[in-house]
Amino acid sequence: RMSRRRIGLVGARGHVGTELIKLLTNQPDFEIAFVSSRERAGQRLADHEPAFTGDLRYDALDADGVARSGVDAVVLGLPNGLVAPFVAAIDAVAPRTVIVDLSADFRFDDAWVYGQPELNRAAVAGATRISNPGCYATAMQLALAPVRELLDGPVQCFGVSGYSGAGTTPSDKNDPAKLHDNLMPYSLVNHVHEREVTRHLGHAVEFMPHVAPHFRGITMTVNAHLREPHALESIQARYAAMYADEPLVRVIDAAPWVSRIAHRHEAEIGGFTLSADGRRLVVVSTLDNLLKGAATQALQNLNLAFGMMETSGIPLDTNGTTDRHA
Repeated sequence: RMSRRRIGLVGARGHVGTELIKLLTNQPDFEIAFVSSRERAGQRLADHEPAFTGDLRYDALDADGVARSGVDAVVLGLPNGLVAPFVAAIDAVAPRTVIVDLSADFRFDDAWVYGQPELNRAAVAGATRISNPGCYATAMQLALAPVRELLDGPVQCFGVSGYSGAGTTPSDKNDPAKLHDNLMPYSLVNHVHEREVTRHLGHAVEFMPHVAPHFRGITMTVNAHLREPHALESIQARYAAMYADEPLVRVIDAAPWVSRIAHRHEAEIGGFTLSADGRRLVVVSTLDNLLKGAATQALQNLNLAFGMMETSGIPLDTNGTTDRHA
């Protein structure tokens, strides 16, 4: 076995950080070298993350400290707008370090690889600057990629996320009391994931996000118009063919339920419905926003960057699909 790759995490105190630590602990070729969090500096990582059993303590590294840490890869889990100093320091001190950025800061930068493995795997392999896609954006793109060339006009995407997607900083969007018996719409035009999908899919989408009372999981209902009439069987065949060999995408007949995707590492796509004239297609995709929408995808990208099996460290059941209880 090759020597274990040392991975540093910055800003990994939140929900996604917890999931990423679990996954990295499960990847035998990776070793968590540091976890940086100013709020928890000096505290034992194992006291907050039971999946980790070592004696590592949280650090409070600044950008230069991260750049000089000597790790093989850094995962940046910082809020949007705070990543640039860390990237600049790594570029200057240790440019061969792999960076996986979970924020939106570099998703529109052509110098970075957009890390959607199912759609961009060849570019991710061996890359050192990888921008992890957004959770909503992943759900939209996986739902639309098989019919991308058939689309006519903007696609309407109605997304509903569990409130974990709003992070840990208190707000209306992660307040269970305010979300109780409620569906909270927000950023109904020009959401960053709307722009992200329009750019990387190469086709305009119109995205309307909502937060729901459940904790985790995304339901994305896409309404697409087609240039020409199509039969339902031909549409379903496109999805089956594109994702036949994808271990983290499942194509099903019925519309997927968000309750069935929680804690699972793959996306599900189904509910294929065509209008009577065969020119309006509705498809539903679901995924766990903390896993396939963030941490699982980050591990896929790290594995690809180091030439490892893409699903290493991601629990799979004996049928090749992910284990929902892992």
